[in-house]
Amino acid sequence: MEDEIKDKLEPIVGRLASYHKHEVLGMNSVPKEGACVIASNHSLATYDIALLSYAIYKHNGRISRPLVDKMFFKIPFLGDVMKVLGAQKGTRENANSLLKKGEIVTVAPGGMKESLRTTSQRYQFYWDSRVGFAKIAMDNQCPVVLAACPKADDIYDVLPTKTITDFFYNKFRFPVFLARGLGPTPIPRPVKLTHHLSKPIKPPTI
Repeated sequence: MEDEIKDKLEPIVGRLASYHKHEVLGMNSVPKEGACVIASNHSLATYDIALLSYAIYKHNGRISRPLVDKMFFKIPFLGDVMKVLGAQKGTRENANSLLKKGEIVTVAPGGMKESLRTTSQRYQFYWDSRVGFAKIAMDNQCPVVLAACPKADDIYDVLPTKTITDFFYNKFRFPVFLARGLGPTPIPRPVKLTHHLSKPIKPPTI
């Protein structure tokens, strides 16, 4: 499985990394071995998290495993892409299983709700009381690294459709939105993306 992920990272994500001139500040915060939780912001584009995974692999050869909303696995093709990139459904059981194996787990605490922010709300975190990432780090006594890629919110303009978006999100947990990228098209804007990583945060002993 890991070899398959490695083979797919370059063609799928490598081109996007070049397109956005992606870089990571604070890469040394990611441990070269052992379990770690990376908690990141969530943009509408979403693939900025895959860019971080790609950069980690290029830097120290480790595969980070994203936990994603189960909705992604219900969408034809997209679910297959998620599996190829090593993603798993975002459950505590899956997180604990991966961390117990000493893997890097990447989570976006803000989830779909954060990704659906309008352009007027960009650069904001919608984590509220979503502290599951801290709990799994405490359970497994592994460090947490906070990650932010603010400019990912500039890839698309997300138009205000609050009534419709809220209805589908609250009732079906399904993303319905209006957005535009390069000009009036859905092509992502070639904005430079930079991830900023915090120092590793060691959880208190339980």
